[in-house]
Amino acid sequence: MLDLRSDTVTKPSDAMREAMSSLAAADVGDDVLDGDPTLAELQARVAAILGVEAALWTPTGCMANAIALMYHLERGDRFLAPAGAHVLEAELGTSAWLAGGLPTPLPVRPDPADVLRAAGGASPYFGLRSRLLCLENTHNAGGGAVTGVGEHTALVEAARSAGLRVHLDGARIWHAAVALGVEPSALVGDVDTVSVCLSKGLGAPMGSVVAGSAEFVAAAWRLRKMLGGGIRQGGVVGAAGLVALEQIADLAADHEHATLLADGLREQGWPVSTPDTNIVLVTTTEPGPVVGKLADVGVAAVPFGPGVRFVTHRDVSRADVETVLERTAGLPVP
Repeated sequence: MLDLRSDTVTKPSDAMREAMSSLAAADVGDDVLDGDPTLAELQARVAAILGVEAALWTPTGCMANAIALMYHLERGDRFLAPAGAHVLEAELGTSAWLAGGLPTPLPVRPDPADVLRAAGGASPYFGLRSRLLCLENTHNAGGGAVTGVGEHTALVEAARSAGLRVHLDGARIWHAAVALGVEPSALVGDVDTVSVCLSKGLGAPMGSVVAGSAEFVAAAWRLRKMLGGGIRQGGVVGAAGLVALEQIADLAADHEHATLLADGLREQGWPVSTPDTNIVLVTTTEPGPVVGKLADVGVAAVPFGPGVRFVTHRDVSRADVETVLERTAGLPVP
């Protein structure tokens, strides 16, 4: 079975496993009491890469986003996010349940006018109070779509003019940076908070990082503990995160493989998107049966929105993609 369900299935690389193994016998610390030295190094490196003051490791990306939203929102506050955003569709409603926010979807690819229109103006005390814009780069539901530096800057400026704070869900910001040939910090810019993932495509067995000002991170430590994310000797998994940061450039191969897959499926007649990064979407009204037929020939994909999603990652080689295309050649076109 060739697994293209998600880049979260990526296995730790040999270098990552070695780093975790060697650290198991090395000096670690209680991250709740005194801080773990390896996690501290990881957090400092991520903050530097993103161009922000400070950062905090979390076990999951959902927790990282929840911390940011809990920090920014009070109960009943409205927040804006592109339709299909992870904070809207894939985090079990924690934006409302834990952060108390009322979500308002924007277009999948919003422009500054969309932000200003949705934010609205001054309202009476009983009206909704818009407080936050959540962006996602790359946008998973948009097929791994990349938001460029200028586009991102314009959205942030629109949010500021409407009095909104900005949180960036950058779970796959590494992909966006590689695709554009820019530093990740250029895609963070002037946001208030940002989350990034160390497992999607980079292969760490667990872990995300939420980052921003030193004031925010001081509050985030408390919020992480409230959510059950206070950890002890976390350096063992933090070591994997440090190796993950060294593997960012490797993502370019995943993009090449996604393009190869999309081009091949299109030649076979499949209605397929043109990928910006490592996500390929096939449009079909019957995603379930298509996924079943793919599984029958040893290809794992997932139903996703109005179609089927394939995700290339470091454990899928060019030869594997060519094998996928050999197997799909015998299937009926969706």
